[in-house]
Amino acid sequence: MKQTLQLKLGQHLTMTPQLQQAIRLLQLSTLELQGEIQEALETNPMLEISEEGGTEAEAERREDTNREDTVASIGETAGSEPPDTADRAVDKQQEEIPSDLPTDSDWEDSYVDSYADTFSAASRGSDSELTGYEQADSSGESLRDHLLWQLNLSTCSETDQVIATTIIDAIDDDGYLSISLEELHQSLSEDNDIELDEVEAVLHRVQDFDPPGIGARDLRECMLIQLKYYDAETPWLDEARTLLDEHFDALAKREYAQIMRRMKLTEEDMQHVIQLVQSLNPRPGGHITDSQPEYIIPDVFVKKVKGEWRVELNPDITPKIGINSLYAKMAQRNNSKDATFLKNNLQEARWFIKSLRSRNETLLKVASTIVERQRGFFEYGEEAMKPMVMHDIAEIVEMHESTISRVTTKKYMHTPRGIFELKYFFSSHVGTAAGGECSATAIRAILKKLIAAEKPNKPLSDNKLAALLGEQGINVARRTVAKYREAMSIAPSNERKRLV
Repeated sequence: MKQTLQLKLGQHLTMTPQLQQAIRLLQLSTLELQGEIQEALETNPMLEISEEGGTEAEAERREDTNREDTVASIGETAGSEPPDTADRAVDKQQEEIPSDLPTDSDWEDSYVDSYADTFSAASRGSDSELTGYEQADSSGESLRDHLLWQLNLSTCSETDQVIATTIIDAIDDDGYLSISLEELHQSLSEDNDIELDEVEAVLHRVQDFDPPGIGARDLRECMLIQLKYYDAETPWLDEARTLLDEHFDALAKREYAQIMRRMKLTEEDMQHVIQLVQSLNPRPGGHITDSQPEYIIPDVFVKKVKGEWRVELNPDITPKIGINSLYAKMAQRNNSKDATFLKNNLQEARWFIKSLRSRNETLLKVASTIVERQRGFFEYGEEAMKPMVMHDIAEIVEMHESTISRVTTKKYMHTPRGIFELKYFFSSHVGTAAGGECSATAIRAILKKLIAAEKPNKPLSDNKLAALLGEQGINVARRTVAKYREAMSIAPSNERKRLV
């Protein structure tokens, strides 16, 4: 063995804690970011909610800075020099920030909102602060609880109560019995002397519970149970029962001509019967749930001002935080152990503020570029959507694709056409007869329009849809049409057939 010295040159990316924090904040959703800010405010004494104040000139400067930082006109976004790192924009932030920042960190009021508005529920616990907003019901009742409550109000023997509880436990979220009656009987008869007839009798009692149609074993039984609650004078009620009881399979296959012949109905009569059946709820348990609604808070707003599309950051998503000047002065004038603690927190607070600012600047730049590229969508709708991938945006804003992926994940844009996730604007393309490209989103919009305009009694097949697209210069195969149709949850032509 011989000892030698070797010199090698290499490049590697060092992820500093500050860079890791910037990347992590970049990919957080609005709700996650608010939680992160709340935690930072609680754990770092150097961070505080900035209050309005200062001279009139300072107020005007803050207003001008806020307008410049939070509003971007399309075509005015500036690029930056791309460093050779995995995440160029975030890494450039690290290079530009000096190691020893000034005490009075000048964070412009780019994100105007007060801590009281953003975290009113957490800080004060007062429902009165939520005026104008729907308050989530934390005590949501599950379908099982709703049925057990009705069971406890009914009068039945101890054995029937055991059977009913077992039946309720076997009902799924849609309200259907998830296992067969025989399986229920087998599980109950292991410890009790219970007959199958008893189980079926108790099942019928449970089926009388609210909501109507609960505990059914299939869709046909579910609808027949619901018809029991209709007034006897309801028009076409008897025909609807006969249709479900004797011709359900033919109804599922939409064999209307056969049904009309067997039931001796005219086409107009058949329409009335079908309308009554369609008024029934195929998922009776669907409206009773203990799950809480998920709210979407848009990160950016897009609106047209004087013929120009403008992009603005949502001022309500981030509270206006800054450095506590009193603690900052204590950290500079004191050399005790407490001063060391304060200095460490001061540096962390400055990095946190800079990371927040970098996140929002990057989000605004990317959103503005998306709106610029997809101007046709905002003007004319989905059919004018252009094909676009993340690499296209990355080249324009001079960032890495991974940064674009992070900044568009779980971020939402409020537009005159609705609220969309930023990733919605990215789609693959299909070639056209003229040699151009058509976005997959635009093709889906055209398909939806064609299907909406088809004749109800003669729906368009996938082959016909592909031919119609070909006439518009869009070359797609039948299987591609089927894939897009299924992605939009549109049934095939044989299941879309209905009476005029």
